[in-house]
Amino acid sequence: MNAIEVFPVRTARQRRTFLTFPWRIYRRDPLWVPPLLSERARTIDPARGLFFKNGYAELFLARRGRHFVGTIACAEDKSNTQAKGRGECMIGFFECVNDYAVAEALFGQATEWARRHNLANLYGTYNLDREESRGILIEGRDRPPALYCGHTPPYYREFFERYGFHKDGDDGLAYAIDVNLNTPEIQHLMRLADRIRQRKNITIRSGNLADIEGEIDRILELQNRGLAHFPDFTPYTRASIEAMILPVLDIIDPDLVLFADVDGKTVGWFPGVPNMNEVLIHLNGLRYPWDYLRLLRYARHKPKSLAVKSVIVLPEYWDTGVGVLLFAEMARRAYAKGYQWVDLSLTGENNPDTFPLAHRMGAKIYKRYRFYRKELDK
Repeated sequence: MNAIEVFPVRTARQRRTFLTFPWRIYRRDPLWVPPLLSERARTIDPARGLFFKNGYAELFLARRGRHFVGTIACAEDKSNTQAKGRGECMIGFFECVNDYAVAEALFGQATEWARRHNLANLYGTYNLDREESRGILIEGRDRPPALYCGHTPPYYREFFERYGFHKDGDDGLAYAIDVNLNTPEIQHLMRLADRIRQRKNITIRSGNLADIEGEIDRILELQNRGLAHFPDFTPYTRASIEAMILPVLDIIDPDLVLFADVDGKTVGWFPGVPNMNEVLIHLNGLRYPWDYLRLLRYARHKPKSLAVKSVIVLPEYWDTGVGVLLFAEMARRAYAKGYQWVDLSLTGENNPDTFPLAHRMGAKIYKRYRFYRKELDK
């Protein structure tokens, strides 16, 4: 059998191979949502990718004989280094055939790269983005992932753990909540919200796209202050918030991007975005010119689900009912707009803020993602 060669991506042809390799892994997987190739190309381009404002990366291909068998990206997020005081190697775009020898070769390359850059460990997976398709899918293979969530083969977990990676922090959970105002759980939530609304001076408002720069500043403060209590939290940069917000500006409904204000100060936010993965799953990543015919067919398709990616309240307002009001208002608005269910993802399995509210609404965990870390010997 031919030896496995792992080498850096240098040419345009190699970049194209790197970007399109997932089609080999998932071509018979009906749950996979192909990424838009143009967006992925922008992500890995140092001249255009938002990650490169605060970090650097190198892409690698694995080949056995004439056949490509895997990909991996190695990166250092400088904002992460500044926050933690030590460099770490972030790995992402990990894809490989069902052969542990290939995974071992890719992980070996990542280990060598990390040591060459004097980095302390490997962690991931993150595809040069803190939000997009992060983690390895551990549970939940009965429906496609929602927007920003990933999908990986079952054998990836075995490969990571066999190489010596261990679980890093909480698993990321995806909840599904049926949008039905007549369930006992949501009826109870509505009654509680009515009582809070009568006692507290809390205003729930829609996002203001006319002041998107100001909204991004407010989101940055909310994300950093609202999540700072978690162990190993890495502060968001403005670039990372822009990477989360700007790509979806064309598809969001401002009425479903909720903010909570108290006396003119924004103290919480709860963004809902149409789950465009219901469309993207049909478009083949717009890989070929004829795929744009699919786009014409599905352009007016309205998703049945709404993806909610963050539920943040400033710590000093945790016990004021802000979270209850945000959940209740989102339920009202999503129901009025015809959504059938809401994806709430990803949230830490031990998140003290989201867990009780989600379960109060009858939410069910439908996917679980794991993040891995491996310390390196000096």
